[in-house]
Amino acid sequence: MNWASSVSERPELARAVDECVAALREGLLGETPDLLIGFVSPHHAAAHQELPGRLQAAFPGALLLGCGGQSVIGSGRELEGRPGLALCAAHLPGVSLSPFHLDASDVATLGDTPEHWPTLVGAQASEDPHFILLGDPFSGDVEALAQSLDASFPTSVKVGGLASGAQEPGESALFLGDEIHRSGFVGLALHGDVQVDAIVAQGCRPVGDPMFVTHCRGNVLHAVDGRQPMEVLGELFARADPGERELLQHALFLGIEMVSDRTEYGQGDFLIRNLTGGDPDGGALSVAASLHDTQVVQFHVRDRHAAAEDLARRLREYPGRHASGALLFSCLGRGEALYGEPDHDSRLFAECLGSVPLTGFFCNGEIGPVQDRTFLHSYTSAFGIFRPRSVQ
Repeated sequence: MNWASSVSERPELARAVDECVAALREGLLGETPDLLIGFVSPHHAAAHQELPGRLQAAFPGALLLGCGGQSVIGSGRELEGRPGLALCAAHLPGVSLSPFHLDASDVATLGDTPEHWPTLVGAQASEDPHFILLGDPFSGDVEALAQSLDASFPTSVKVGGLASGAQEPGESALFLGDEIHRSGFVGLALHGDVQVDAIVAQGCRPVGDPMFVTHCRGNVLHAVDGRQPMEVLGELFARADPGERELLQHALFLGIEMVSDRTEYGQGDFLIRNLTGGDPDGGALSVAASLHDTQVVQFHVRDRHAAAEDLARRLREYPGRHASGALLFSCLGRGEALYGEPDHDSRLFAECLGSVPLTGFFCNGEIGPVQDRTFLHSYTSAFGIFRPRSVQ
């Protein structure tokens, strides 16, 4: 297995493709790629139709998977707010590739018919495939789709992201083979001699103590440890220093336990979800997730320091043995807007994993697992790291 990554900020797509292709050929050391994964900025939207043909001419027989991204990532660089084309190429001996497209009607119905997944994706659970998913942000309930895929392929890793840069339905670009789709999902099932490891850094740190949900209804949290959640927040605010108070006002989230039999919880043990509203009179909070009584929850805050520390810890914990290539699906809210400096997550990845080729884009939502269940995230960096299954 051999991967190579390239990136170009040339404003003409033809020249950007030529620059990336030359770098990929050099990185592959003469091997023929089986898979191309590409992300292209909106600056090249008028030339999107050219991309599949140009890549097919350069690498005949290689499968193209990709999408549009507001900003793209490749070769250790994050090209934010400027023309960008990021491409990776992979030589994958012993690996079978099963590409698929799901239209909007598939997205709407698959949650009720998970038994149709093997036919749609061209793979069986017994083959232990792994998945790359790229979607249009206007095409339905992505999280329900991911959970349906989990039901059919419970041991498979799923990583990906939602295209960005489009302003309205019909503007997204999803590349699959020689076709461009404007809605739904494109994806790839990989099976055979390939293992995919996921690292999902949600970028938050806990504040206060873990608490039991003692009364909730749907997504509305009425009581934690027998108290109104707004009352608990008031106490946290009263004890906080000025910097922490700013985060509690503008960067507050709720963490929801994913493993119910733990007695201790720390950073990274929770699924992070947005708070969508509050009732000052009744003391309740609305959460972007369904809740149930007896769950453990904890308030979290996000800032550049928490995001950097969370990602560094997760990357350093990854053993990194035999990693051949990686994809990064990072939120539009990260990058320079969060860290105040360019290339932060890519640079940290290289510091921890060395010269593993990394390619990706900034997404409208990131897809990746937390405690072996797949979710759609925000403000997250989700990595898929590829290595041969036959090498331990």
